[in-house]
Amino acid sequence: MVKYSLEVRAVPYLSQIFFRAGNLSMKPRQGRKKGALKKRTPPGASPGTLVADPSAVKTKIDLIAYGSSDFVETDISRPEEIIPFKNKGLLLWVNISGLGDVGILREIGEIFGLHPLTLEDSINVYQRPKIEQYGSYFYIVARMVDKDHHPSTEQLSLFLGHQFVVTIQERPGDCFDPIRERIRTAKGRIRTLKADFLAYSILDSTIDFFFPFIEKISSEVDAIEEGITTKPDRKLVQELYRLRQEFLAIRRAIGPLRDAIAILQKEPHNLIQEETRPYLRDCYDHTAQLLDSVESHRELISSLMEVYLSTASYKLNDVIRTLTVISILFMPLNLIAGIYGMNFHTNASPFNMPELDWFYGYPFALSLMILVSAGMLYFFHRKGWMRG
Repeated sequence: MVKYSLEVRAVPYLSQIFFRAGNLSMKPRQGRKKGALKKRTPPGASPGTLVADPSAVKTKIDLIAYGSSDFVETDISRPEEIIPFKNKGLLLWVNISGLGDVGILREIGEIFGLHPLTLEDSINVYQRPKIEQYGSYFYIVARMVDKDHHPSTEQLSLFLGHQFVVTIQERPGDCFDPIRERIRTAKGRIRTLKADFLAYSILDSTIDFFFPFIEKISSEVDAIEEGITTKPDRKLVQELYRLRQEFLAIRRAIGPLRDAIAILQKEPHNLIQEETRPYLRDCYDHTAQLLDSVESHRELISSLMEVYLSTASYKLNDVIRTLTVISILFMPLNLIAGIYGMNFHTNASPFNMPELDWFYGYPFALSLMILVSAGMLYFFHRKGWMRG
């Protein structure tokens, strides 16, 4: 058995930026699964133990069996109903939606000779995208866009063997209807090629459905960019943080999958036909294109965060400058008022404030304050300190 471990790193510095921006609330993204990394298998349990999530959807089996001239599509109520189709030598696509019944998964594993460890990984949906080779078949884990539970993704487990493809997904509803239609109508080459081409088609459809997902998020980023440059608001920054988290989730889903497809493309194995490898290269190119788009948008979001912080800092500096000018203007006025408020009368000494006896002493003090203030404003203006 050959197992490939793929690594994705996150950049956890954004929270510091948010707190600098001013007590922003960082709530968990809506749709994120609580306890997504919780392992349901009891500690110390035997490897390959299957434990279903109590909240898992009821298991449903769909079967498509086809050849160059034969086609059957049906729902399966019991796994043993697959065996007659398998004995006919047709290419089987067994799609299992819902992980509520581990007994069905165990029987499917016995029919197709699937290793218990791969079944355990299929039912524990916290797996990262990967590819593993188990003798006569490949086990591939991918993340699939969940159209009904935006913006989350669900785990897709794919088993590629000789004359069969088994897909296991968390719940009903997927992005494979175009593939099913091509099989029904014998459109293209899918009915004439082997199971590896069907597996490629499934992976390609899974990847392609990320493009409209990214375009939707990209349009939201563009709207926020326009808002930040015209009217900065703290809510826009919170939206940027949410979108950044979504792009990070896409990166975690696509990055390891790209490496897995590269391994599937280059790994010599009799399950992968030479005529399928160019299609896998195209699939690899799509993942690379997605990652480039994700990285560019994440950099744009970081730049928008910096623009917001710069704008907020500029506004703060502008307010501080205004308050400073006002404070400085009143400092000499307070000095003058304090001096003339000491009440040292000239009767006690000729050196004690002769202005207290002047007829126009009060207008003189006010005029002095006005002249000092005007002189300071003129000085600030000449220095350019009053300009925005």
